[in-house]
Amino acid sequence: TVGEWSSYLLDDGSRIVLSGDSAVNLHFDVHRRSVELLRGEILLEVAPDAGRPFVVDTAQASLRALGTRFSVGKMDGATHLVMLESRLWAQVAAQHRRNPSEMRDGRTVSAGQRLRIWADGLGEVEPVDVKGLAEAWQRHQLVVHDRPLTEVLDVLARHHRGYLHFDREALASIRVSAVLPLDNADKAMDLLMVSLPRLRQRSLTRWMHIIERRPDA
Repeated sequence: TVGEWSSYLLDDGSRIVLSGDSAVNLHFDVHRRSVELLRGEILLEVAPDAGRPFVVDTAQASLRALGTRFSVGKMDGATHLVMLESRLWAQVAAQHRRNPSEMRDGRTVSAGQRLRIWADGLGEVEPVDVKGLAEAWQRHQLVVHDRPLTEVLDVLARHHRGYLHFDREALASIRVSAVLPLDNADKAMDLLMVSLPRLRQRSLTRWMHIIERRPDA
């Protein structure tokens, strides 16, 4: 649920961590190990098993683990992959469904890299701070450097108990570098308002919050 973080040890010895408001389906048998991400974001530590590949499926992507530790999230109609250890083979889900026995027309993503995948293609590989992101998972934090404000608000909206409204077009040009607590969305919003004085937050009720530019900004 919102605000809840859960860790599970799977039957094969792998470990999965679900952040707030996340859900998965598990498909494990003698031939395969498959995790279907329905919503939210997960961190996986994959146990080796030469006879059963480990695959994470989303609406946009099919990800085959060649190594151990990575996170996968769904946001803005895309799958967000971050490799913390080893490497992984990523491809668009539609391509994998056409040839389920093959992993082709994809890309290898290595430790310290981030990749965004849409239904119609792969984005560019970007570098990430592995140590910082690993610590962020442990501390239930969102760590961003020069990312779009709308992307940050999308994440906070998922961890907020209520409705967070903002005009995506009006805020599109604002970039954010911040460390925000995901298990305390109200505190995260307060920190964001302090760091971005051009913004203001209006609360219509306890559950309805509006983020907008100040009239004079």
